[in-house]
Amino acid sequence: MRILLDTHAFLWWLFDDPKLSQSARECIRKRGNTIFVSAASAWEISTKHRLGKLPEASVVVTQFSRLLKRAGMEALDVSVEHALLAGTLAIAHCDPFDRMLAAQSRLENLPLLTRDPALAMFDIDLLW
Repeated sequence: MRILLDTHAFLWWLFDDPKLSQSARECIRKRGNTIFVSAASAWEISTKHRLGKLPEASVVVTQFSRLLKRAGMEALDVSVEHALLAGTLAIAHCDPFDRMLAAQSRLENLPLLTRDPALAMFDIDLLW
């Protein structure tokens, strides 16, 4: 199975945070699953770190690609098609990072592993 991680799921995995559900951990660990982390998550983490909302994420900002590789995860770049869909989704959800993850989930046919129930409004497959 191919799975896209929401930003919080990626951070909780990296920091072994107990907020990451057991079923989410099993999805990430399961052999044969390909786990993707969006470039939009890198943008979100670095933005929130700069604003002081994620002070503990300095290592993630400076070593994102290395941490991704060490975790055995794949980067998912943002394409023009992703950006166009994220911008045109007629859904009253203002978070640009969530909109991008939803667009990528839809276009790449990847379920999104997230604890955020608000993402269900995008009519995408969610895991938790």
